[in-house]
Amino acid sequence: MSVVTNTTTIGAIEAPSRRNTELALLAFAVVIPVFAYLNVGLAIDGKVPAGMLGYGLGLALLAGVAHLVVRKWAPYADPLLLPLATLLNGMGLVLIWRLDQSPRLIATSMQRYGSFSPDAPSQMMYSAIGIAMFVGVLLLLKDHRVLQRYTYISMVTALILLLLPLVPGLGTDSFGAKIWIRVAGFSIQPGEFAKIVLAVFFSGYLMVKRDALALASRRFMGLYLPRGRDLGPILTIWAVSLLILIFENDLGTSLLFFGMFVIMLYVATERTSWIVMGLGMSVAGAVGVASFAGHVQARVDAWADPFSCAEKVDACDQMTEVLMSFGSGGILGTGLGQGNSDLIGFAANSDFIFATVGEELGLTGVMVFLLFYGLIVERGIRTSLAARDPFGKLLAMGLSGAFALQIFVVAGGVMGLIPLTGMTMPFLAYGGSSVIANWALIGILIRISDTARRPAPAPAPSPDAEMTQVVRP
Repeated sequence: MSVVTNTTTIGAIEAPSRRNTELALLAFAVVIPVFAYLNVGLAIDGKVPAGMLGYGLGLALLAGVAHLVVRKWAPYADPLLLPLATLLNGMGLVLIWRLDQSPRLIATSMQRYGSFSPDAPSQMMYSAIGIAMFVGVLLLLKDHRVLQRYTYISMVTALILLLLPLVPGLGTDSFGAKIWIRVAGFSIQPGEFAKIVLAVFFSGYLMVKRDALALASRRFMGLYLPRGRDLGPILTIWAVSLLILIFENDLGTSLLFFGMFVIMLYVATERTSWIVMGLGMSVAGAVGVASFAGHVQARVDAWADPFSCAEKVDACDQMTEVLMSFGSGGILGTGLGQGNSDLIGFAANSDFIFATVGEELGLTGVMVFLLFYGLIVERGIRTSLAARDPFGKLLAMGLSGAFALQIFVVAGGVMGLIPLTGMTMPFLAYGGSSVIANWALIGILIRISDTARRPAPAPAPSPDAEMTQVVRP
């Protein structure tokens, strides 16, 4: 009698890490902004800019550090998120540096402040801090589900961040909006960080309450309406967003705050009625506040007919210049460094930097940038779908929704689709709070995607794994 033994090993299928793909894409994400930097220098001075080498090495160093950290501590993360964020950040630095070279802006700054300080070096420093924040998120946040423990602490933290600009002596009024605080000589926009903390709170809250919120008591005009006692959360968030709009004159944060909650509420409950109610309440609130808030009313007037009030209201004057910038850009644009978007003035590199894209890169460039932003949102939604836990699904969807809403309100405001909000274009516009907060947002999405794509550990071998076959002669 002879015995033949075959052993079958049961284990997880090794998923590809795609880190080499990420590295190749990062190379393009660094080369493209450097090439754009060269184009701006040649267009303005007719020679290679002196700082091109330092800019290229700095951007490559930041991207390389971020890649090595992802390769080591998040090897299964989505390979597109980091290159897309790096490319947008790099192009933002180029556009800000291009506006720094404008003689008009230099003269205006000298006339208004008595000095001129270029913004590109500061933005490079903020980008380095943003990468450090990104690295810190990946090193300290080993598992995104840990954030669920801090659901109500996140709520308190978010409210504190949103109320800080109202504290006398701490908050500052910038052109009608009270959204900044000043600490140790630096201006900080707490709302940029509040959107991330709010996403954590909404995810933890809705994961527990989604069954109750999904219950419908009656059907009206084809919509399942929630029970009266379950309307509390959305009414509370609506009231808080209105208070932000009234006391801080900040339409952008109010829309972002309330819109993110409605999106997450719909994802958690799958009830279309929440979307309809949310849209109706946001429109009613905005119209009601605009009727007595002068700052909001001015922006509505600038949106409705900017040419009729261009000589009376600064917002109208800026809006007419923005529309002219887009119009002069045409399909392919005037070319980097060859536009006149610096005529917009002090907000050319922050609120209205997208007008520079429209003029110097044309409609084609605008669509390319919106495509890049859309890819970040798409990868975030894909991460939400792939997440294995409900908290991770809601958190990834909330962060992606907040990012998408910010792109919509900024791009829509600049292009005249909706009234101006005063928010900054993520990664593209000048602003330390925005770039740091959005790098933290990308870090959290990468952590969730790594957890979602990471293969499950191989189970311990069972007695059934060994099969013995007896062969008789």
